[in-house]
Amino acid sequence: MTTRFETFLHTFDEKNWDEIIHRLLPTIHEVDRDAVQIWFRFFPLSLFTHLQNAEDRAAVLHGFAMQGNYELKNQIDDSHNFIYGHRFWGETKHAISSRVDSFDTDKGEIVEEIKQLAKSVAMAVKVDESVTTAIVLVGLMTLVQSGFDAFKSATGEIKLSANLRKKSAKQIFEERAKNDSQGLFGFLKTIDKKWTVNFDSNAVGGSFTATDLEEMTSAAMKCEVKLDDRCYEGPIPVECKAASCGTCWVGVVGGKDRLNEVSKLERKAMKIFGYKQDDEPKPFMRLACQAKVSGGVSVVIPAWNGVFGKKIYRNIEQSILEPATTSAKKLREVIATAVDK
Repeated sequence: MTTRFETFLHTFDEKNWDEIIHRLLPTIHEVDRDAVQIWFRFFPLSLFTHLQNAEDRAAVLHGFAMQGNYELKNQIDDSHNFIYGHRFWGETKHAISSRVDSFDTDKGEIVEEIKQLAKSVAMAVKVDESVTTAIVLVGLMTLVQSGFDAFKSATGEIKLSANLRKKSAKQIFEERAKNDSQGLFGFLKTIDKKWTVNFDSNAVGGSFTATDLEEMTSAAMKCEVKLDDRCYEGPIPVECKAASCGTCWVGVVGGKDRLNEVSKLERKAMKIFGYKQDDEPKPFMRLACQAKVSGGVSVVIPAWNGVFGKKIYRNIEQSILEPATTSAKKLREVIATAVDK
């Protein structure tokens, strides 16, 4: 049975949520301003709704070339461990569950609801509301996409190392923004500069090294860590290196200005895939195969990939993918089908 609070939340579509986040961004600590927007792109409401309403879900998933763990209900506690407020997840989950039980109207003011929940969590953990607002936003969307029964029954476990739990929002923000020192003669163009790309600050070996202006995927292939079965070499899934497959999308939580500007090819490809890259020259959503590293960068790698831009957002008139450079023929054929329909 759907609760009244869930019914209230279901009155807001993805565009509404984008507007809500935009209104609240000034109140969110800088450590989570880009991170929360990245999370909402990792779990787009429009895609969830489309899959929920599909008559033949299997056919739709095949048509979208979906790979990996794309369902939020399967990762209620751990989809958001790159959000600083994740450390307050237990309290956030409790506050939202309590509000589900107490909500007794058919309508309300969503931004005010979020502010009150953030204030409640902040008081419980004795911190400022600026570091609880993002995780409340995440919690509410998790409730929408998982349902109250699954949401409430989740353990609420915090997926952070003891070391990370001790760090303040300011410390995390500064670490993500930190650049590598190149030594005394680092200013010289002849120096073989190397940069650190962090992809998981919660794990040993959660980074790799890139040479100056090296594409992120190329650098990642030298790393021995593989996050899931989509990965062949390194932690970033990659099939083509030519902006043709969409498997290598990442969110940039620190150092986005140390990547090259987005090319026309990458911007067009991101629309095809449906990843909602914004209009900034150096945005926080990138295709790693197109992102050249010129300084220290911190990224988040999503647990899935797909091709749904044309079907879901209907903002692509006619698009032809650039030829891929590997033998991933089957995937390319599915992607081409998804774009042409």
